[in-house]
Amino acid sequence: MNPDTARDIKLLALDVDGVLTDGRITYGNDGEELKSFNIKDGLGIKLMQRAGVEVTIITGRQSNIVERRARELGIGTIIQGREDKLSALQELCDDRGLQLSQCAYMGDDLPDLAAVRAAGIGMTVADASPVLLATADWRSSQRGGDGAVREACETLLHARGQLEALEASFK
Repeated sequence: MNPDTARDIKLLALDVDGVLTDGRITYGNDGEELKSFNIKDGLGIKLMQRAGVEVTIITGRQSNIVERRARELGIGTIIQGREDKLSALQELCDDRGLQLSQCAYMGDDLPDLAAVRAAGIGMTVADASPVLLATADWRSSQRGGDGAVREACETLLHARGQLEALEASFK
């Protein structure tokens, strides 16, 4: 990853299903929806926030579970129910006075394709759709929900020259 490009990143936008989760949705007997999030991804997000990078969520589905997880992580902007991820990302940029080149976007499937292509750094997970694997600037060695976001965050922070100092703050 190019350190200059990584240093320009001010916003990291993440898809949920297939990126922050393994893409599965479980329904309970009472109709409740269940999702599993990887705690390691959460720490990666916190590290990005400590480094001064805003982390947001853009997802095509609507879920109270996503809102809860975002609140736990201090993610202030959650865009749910948006199939057009690129227009959502562009709106975020417009609201913040950013260019798409100052954003990283991590997705896993066709609804994410335009945003992955347009972002300054397009990122994906190891088990993404083939077209995303062929398109993304960076690919995790981990599957969605298995620490892929953590790996992406650490890769960005390393390229920015911030990872070691952030890790040292835990000693």
